[in-house]
Amino acid sequence: MPSGALTVVGTGIRLITQITLEARAAIQDAEKVFYTADGPVQRRWLEQLNPTAESLEHLYQLGRDRLSTYDEMVERALSEARSGVRVCLVMYGHPGVLVTPAHEAIRRARAEGIRATMLPGVSAEDCLFADLGLDPGARGCQTFEATDFLVQRRRFDPRSALVLYQIAAIGIRAHTLALPNIHGLRALTAALVAHYPSEHEAIVYTAAEYPGCPPLLTPTTLDALPEATVLPTSTLYVPPLDEAPADPDAYLALVSP
Repeated sequence: MPSGALTVVGTGIRLITQITLEARAAIQDAEKVFYTADGPVQRRWLEQLNPTAESLEHLYQLGRDRLSTYDEMVERALSEARSGVRVCLVMYGHPGVLVTPAHEAIRRARAEGIRATMLPGVSAEDCLFADLGLDPGARGCQTFEATDFLVQRRRFDPRSALVLYQIAAIGIRAHTLALPNIHGLRALTAALVAHYPSEHEAIVYTAAEYPGCPPLLTPTTLDALPEATVLPTSTLYVPPLDEAPADPDAYLALVSP
């Protein structure tokens, strides 16, 4: 087995304050750190934590297919691990939630016999649960990436909560600043009003990225979603419809000997 190793961690959503002690230790202990969580404050903090820290943000180029960018990120990290270096790849949010290069780096590393570990972090959905007071166990919660939700015609139960990631970039594969995609939001609206009343209220949720700042909560009806304020990092929360009556026979089957 190669002597190198790969650890993938997340910084959480809110600047620096949501990174776990476990992730921080992994960054400090690494022989080489690569990161995509950019910005001057985070950059300085990572470089102080580990002077080898190197940003991969320059790989994002306008018009370039994101999968090509992700592939280069993965190969940059693995090239060091293959040479025997302990590498830490630092991503935004939770490294396992809608972070394609994190999963691909782990997959390729393990396929090559390189020790690879992913550490959990704080995702936008974790922040949403806290900020909206939503308990996913109370009525259930279904989470989808918005483009996948539409293209695959995912089945869901409108009597449970619905969370849709990346609503600003529906149908977009290339890196672009032209967000949100209004055509995508219109397609999403059409799909949702087939299951909810058009006036059903939802929330466009954008988690706070800086300590002391509140999240951005934009109430909207589903039919008005294309006109709502949608930022590149916004998530859509659709509350459940009224609960159907519980099935007493099903309950009795659970408790009867």
